[in-house]
Amino acid sequence: MTSTAPEKTVPGTTPATTAEVELSIGGMTCASCAARIEKKLNRMDGVSATVNFATEKAKVSYPAGVEVADLIATVVKTGYTAEEPPPPALESADQGGAQAAQAADPELLSLRQRLFVSLVLTVPVVLMAMVPALQFDNWQWLSLTLAAPVVVWGAFPFHRAAWTNARHGAATMDTLVSIGTLAALGWSVWALFFGHAGMPGMRHAFEFTVARTDGSSSIYLEAAAGVTTFILAGRYLEARSKRKAGAALRALLELGAKDVSVLRGGKEVRIPVAQLAVGDRFVVRPGEKIATDGTVVEGASAVDASMLTGESVPVDVTVGDSVTGATVNAGGRLVVEATRIGADTQLARMAKLVEDAQNGKAEVQRLADRISAVFVPVVIAIALGTLLTWLFVTGDPAAAFTAAVAVLIIACPCALGLATPTALMVGTGRGAQLGILIKGPEVLESTRRVDTVVLDKTGTVTTGRMQLMDVFTAPGEDEGELLRLAGALEHASEHPIAQAIAAGAVVGVSPLERSREWGRVGSLPIPENFENVAGLGVQGVVDGHAVLVGREQLLAEWVVELPQELADAKAAAEAEGRTAVAVAWDGKARGVLTVADAVKETSAEAITELRRLGLKPVLLTGDNQAVAASVARTVGIDEVIAEVLPQDKVDVIKRLQREGRTVAMVGDGVNDAAALATADLGLAMGTGTDAAIEAGDLTLVRGDLRVAADAIRLSRRTLTTIKGNLFWAFGYNVAALPLAAAGMLNPMIAGAAMAFSSVFVVTNSLRLRSFK
Repeated sequence: MTSTAPEKTVPGTTPATTAEVELSIGGMTCASCAARIEKKLNRMDGVSATVNFATEKAKVSYPAGVEVADLIATVVKTGYTAEEPPPPALESADQGGAQAAQAADPELLSLRQRLFVSLVLTVPVVLMAMVPALQFDNWQWLSLTLAAPVVVWGAFPFHRAAWTNARHGAATMDTLVSIGTLAALGWSVWALFFGHAGMPGMRHAFEFTVARTDGSSSIYLEAAAGVTTFILAGRYLEARSKRKAGAALRALLELGAKDVSVLRGGKEVRIPVAQLAVGDRFVVRPGEKIATDGTVVEGASAVDASMLTGESVPVDVTVGDSVTGATVNAGGRLVVEATRIGADTQLARMAKLVEDAQNGKAEVQRLADRISAVFVPVVIAIALGTLLTWLFVTGDPAAAFTAAVAVLIIACPCALGLATPTALMVGTGRGAQLGILIKGPEVLESTRRVDTVVLDKTGTVTTGRMQLMDVFTAPGEDEGELLRLAGALEHASEHPIAQAIAAGAVVGVSPLERSREWGRVGSLPIPENFENVAGLGVQGVVDGHAVLVGREQLLAEWVVELPQELADAKAAAEAEGRTAVAVAWDGKARGVLTVADAVKETSAEAITELRRLGLKPVLLTGDNQAVAASVARTVGIDEVIAEVLPQDKVDVIKRLQREGRTVAMVGDGVNDAAALATADLGLAMGTGTDAAIEAGDLTLVRGDLRVAADAIRLSRRTLTTIKGNLFWAFGYNVAALPLAAAGMLNPMIAGAAMAFSSVFVVTNSLRLRSFK
């Protein structure tokens, strides 16, 4: 898939354009392969490439004048295959997922076949070498018969890759394995045919360390076959684990519907989702997936978005509400008008964010890559040095050979290459399942350093919608009747405050105190002679009562005064930043209703969790100090910065940074985009605007502030896993190579250790799948 973007240029020069392409790379067997391809691509003029061994993808940025075919040709010349994958078609995601699984099966099947046959042949070879009682006359020739197919056929992928790399003047992990196993086999064949090892009655003692022996009577068939089998087992487990690591992304892509019922000429026509166009209207029946992002134009239902957001409670939707593709219609029949299709849908954008994050590289990974690039030549040099040293010190060619082979086999750059990408794949995939989208690996480092989290108020801490907060009645008045008459009149108005009062009248439950009920009104009566009095409120007749709802000035025009207790309640509510609405009928003030942007139920719990992570919360808003302070008290925030203009939010973030703080910003609006980009870590609420989501480093698909704490915990846990993996990979190689060179490890034991190191790193990364 390619995309074109403007490139930053020096003033006065002609603007150039760059394009991006993602290539699928074939033939890589270790981290050294990825490093070589990346190096070759980056040598091309104007080209910037990142190659990921774990995902087998190359993300390449190239200038005008360079074609994708040129990039592919460079990869091919390096000894590997490359192709440009087709753009993801979410409309056939289920088929695509199945095809992806089938496409990966041949590799796994081939490895499994080679592993099974090699294991069956290797077990008797190892047993005969380790147990003298099994060494009958001429047992060594049976051992050769069994071991030769393992080393030649079982290890053929290693030999082929080593030969291909050698033709291009390179050495990789396969070079080490190929040289080691073929050398062990070659030495054994020479000893059997031209030495004393082929004599009847020859006995062979298995040693865990290098032992001095007569070289012409020593064979290493168990080492050659054992190493091959161990490494095949490691590659097979590694391949399976890598597929598990990418399972979350594949599952995400497979969520989409395959076909859809479109309305054409008043009739339903079933078509593939690929043929759907913006503006088309389609039918979604109960239990069906919504084909693409759109707006409800007919019907009402509840939509289950748990597969995208992790939120288990279905969301009620009706005419005018937006719905997201791949969510499930859990209620009645809907007619939806498509607003976004293909790669523009929320599901496609989520998948792209996850994939981009998995293909990126953290700083720690770049260090590992640089080490992997020089690792193999260094190991070969160490092996040669070991061989010469042992020959010089002991004069024993067999011992020298054994130690050199152990050095070749125990080295493992694969563990270094897998340390970061596998953890990143699993971490970002698990994040996607929880509604957390990590834009890139560099984000992980930021989450570790953050000590302050700045929270935008509207839409982040609060719902962003006006709600009826409280009801105050004059003595002797009934709350239910007050709500019924005021709600009926307000229902006829389009004003947000009026709609909040009407909705509150129907619900009848305080959003502040869930245990407190005002009395459910149910259906509201229809008013007569309704009139909207500009700037003051509404008036009309409801059930024969002349009703007034609005400012105190509206009541004054009808010579109606608020009694002292209602005036005090109104003043107290306004002091806390709420909007107070007076209600009167038949010439008498009956009550006061207060409306405000309600705090989300989960915000207080989220603030507690953020504090537990060592973060200091700061509330940032353009609202007045009274409103901000009230919200802050409700959720438990001590530091409040209020009455800030949208353009000044960036200055606030910069001021906090100058104070030595590392700042995370959580926001959802267009006016938050610049601040999100300026902060050390930007967390964009997925319920917000595209501008905010684009500016954020982390996107929280759900509008629940608790997910912000989860996102930081997951990012920190992923970073910890990466560092643990790298510590093991570095530590293993630093400790293992000297042991092998010193003759303290048999080559077969070295092969088992090498295979285990890669499997350990991948398995450790897979632990992130259990993050909650």
